[in-house]
Amino acid sequence: MSSGSVRLKKAGVYSAALLASTMLSGVAYAQAQSSQNTALEAVVVTAQKRSENLQDVPVSIQALGGEKLDQLQISAFADYVQYLPSVSFTSSGPGFGQVYMRGVASGGDGNHSGSLPSVGVYLDEQPVTTIQGALDIHVYDVARVEALAGPQGTLYGASSQAGTLRIITNKPSTAGFAAGVDVELNKVAHGDSGHALEGFVNMPLSDKVAVRLVGWDVRDGGYIDNVAGTRTYTRGDSNPTNDFTINNKARVRDDYNSVYTQGGRAALRVELDDNWVITPQVMGQVQKSNGSFSYDPKVGDLKVKRFYPESAKDKWYQAAMTIEGQVANLDVTYAGSYLKRKTDTNSDYTDYSFFYDQVGYGFYWTDNAGNLVNPSQFIQGQDDYKKESHEIRIASPQDKKLRFVVGGFYQKQTHDIFQNYRIADIGSSISVPGYTGTIWLTKQQRIDRDKAAFGQAEYDITDKLMLTAGIRFFEAHNTLVGFYGYGKGYGSTGERACFKAAVVPGSPCTNLDKGVKESGNVPKVTLTYKLDSDKLIYATYSKGFRPGGINRRSTLPPYQADFLKNYEAGWKTTWLNNSFRWNGAVFMQDWNNFQFSILGANGLTEIKNANQAKIKGIESDVTWVPVQGLTINAAAAYTDAKLTANYCGFTDTAGNPVTSCPSPQAPDGTSLPVTPKLKANLTARYDFSWGEWDNYVQGSMVAQSATWTDLRLADRAALGKQKGWETVDLSGGMEKDGLTIGFYVKNVFDKRASLDRTAQCAISVCGAQSYIVPNQPRTMGIKLGKAF
Repeated sequence: MSSGSVRLKKAGVYSAALLASTMLSGVAYAQAQSSQNTALEAVVVTAQKRSENLQDVPVSIQALGGEKLDQLQISAFADYVQYLPSVSFTSSGPGFGQVYMRGVASGGDGNHSGSLPSVGVYLDEQPVTTIQGALDIHVYDVARVEALAGPQGTLYGASSQAGTLRIITNKPSTAGFAAGVDVELNKVAHGDSGHALEGFVNMPLSDKVAVRLVGWDVRDGGYIDNVAGTRTYTRGDSNPTNDFTINNKARVRDDYNSVYTQGGRAALRVELDDNWVITPQVMGQVQKSNGSFSYDPKVGDLKVKRFYPESAKDKWYQAAMTIEGQVANLDVTYAGSYLKRKTDTNSDYTDYSFFYDQVGYGFYWTDNAGNLVNPSQFIQGQDDYKKESHEIRIASPQDKKLRFVVGGFYQKQTHDIFQNYRIADIGSSISVPGYTGTIWLTKQQRIDRDKAAFGQAEYDITDKLMLTAGIRFFEAHNTLVGFYGYGKGYGSTGERACFKAAVVPGSPCTNLDKGVKESGNVPKVTLTYKLDSDKLIYATYSKGFRPGGINRRSTLPPYQADFLKNYEAGWKTTWLNNSFRWNGAVFMQDWNNFQFSILGANGLTEIKNANQAKIKGIESDVTWVPVQGLTINAAAAYTDAKLTANYCGFTDTAGNPVTSCPSPQAPDGTSLPVTPKLKANLTARYDFSWGEWDNYVQGSMVAQSATWTDLRLADRAALGKQKGWETVDLSGGMEKDGLTIGFYVKNVFDKRASLDRTAQCAISVCGAQSYIVPNQPRTMGIKLGKAF
């Protein structure tokens, strides 16, 4: 298929054609074929806290198994998300991706004092969701990735309001020794080269104990160029000697957004007896990225002009333990973890200096002698996360007519925030006390606490009809304390607003100390009907929630919890002697009082509740083996997400959204941002033998329709609409006696997709200087591997 063969300008027509072809025409054609040796392998998932065949679970799930992940050349978060049609995301670089599902997206900016995510991310049994983005876990020696669409609050809690992503690693096995090593070399078009070295070993230490060790060292080549440029600040008077010009000669580099990722995992399996197993695991990763992952279209394709150092170091580790056993005939599971994550960032902030300070106010900063200084700003940031979680649950035998899972959950997330906004040469009278050269400081501690009790039961009304009912009772507590703002020498916020001595170490004093508590419950009810042993249909009502919290700007009221009601009907079907699988769901969701983040005055994030939205859609996936060796996968989602009340941009004194206003910022009927109306993918793979070698060739296409990056009409006009796009990947390889040789070409036609559009401050001020976050240009690679 050529790169120009797919055009997504008419999303409705295209989506109808695609969904019809993948779900209906495919069935009709497949039924006319004979099938021999074409049976599909069973896919086992643990979405409902127990191992089950995917086709028996009345939940909309997409699962990418370990073999499929390898076939699609998936190694990072951005790689697997594109093959999950119900999932969309924005990103400012590795480790800072915001995940959304089924259109539940208002365009939040991922700020450290923003809303909790609406999609929960799990590593095995433990949550690893953090405020500023999902962990960018390197995908190697992974059993599968599961995407559970729709509210999963009953079993997964607060940050699974719209869905859940789960990364399931391969566990130690006492069955025997196994090991593997993989080496990859690649080259990015318009950019640099990269490499990957990965390996694992599974070693039984006895018939009851086994260890699994995994490691990786990866370099991703850069493709964004920082080109030479200048920027002149003018005071606004007639004296040109007051102008100040900066240049970036010291920062000019080609391909300056390279990424280095190193990490490893160690897991132990200890079988205490026939009933009890303990699995402790430690996993850690260090990811160092340079430069910017966005470009300025005014400067050129994949080019930008930045004046100060830009980098990020994302270092994290997680210690986890799972204990599984039996008491009488009940299965008992404990899952606990401790996650520590630290990110150090350096950011150019000259756009803010130029458009907000200079253009908006026409002044310069001065030193202690009153002389004008370079007004350019840059940011030094450090975010420290500590997250502990504990869950214990009890499950009854699965061969009974009535089955249940009940449990308790506790989680505490601590986030130490340090954001140092620097104008290096300003005087001490202007600087924040204790931080010479700092014009603005954020030094705060945020704590999110969550505890819950949950239960879910299944009852077989007849041999074909099953009722599932569940509920989660929760309590949430969010606090934010510390300092934000200027020193005494400038501004009404900051030190002048302090009301007590420093609570957070390193802060000059305290001008913010607030908290909010909430409690409630989220239910789920599902009816499942088995048409026969290979086909089922289901109908679900479920509810998801996301706790409220404290605004970083202390004069604003807290933002309230928002809730998502989901009405869904789905099907899981297998046809033609298990050679054709067709699953799907249609849904309607009401998103009430939803949290909406914007960049307000001084570039501070403000979260306000923003009325209601309705989301309707259909999602489906097909797997078909028409003849031996040929496998075809297709998946698509059509999502229509719109406001059902005006967004006026302000709330009443209690924090409730106001809907009646003469000029709403987004009127009733405005489409929600981020999520495309259509997202689809298609993969065809052919496996065949040639001599003593097992060989394959594969082609994949991913496509989506146009999107907006903001809800507000004025901001949309400034940033523009992101066009629809499509990319094609090709790969091939051969295997013999554990030796594999493979090649791939990602983004064959070097299509430039816009994944996000950003500005450094409010669009009304900085919108004249916006940036595009692109997908990775065409990348060619070769891989060698050996299994032992």
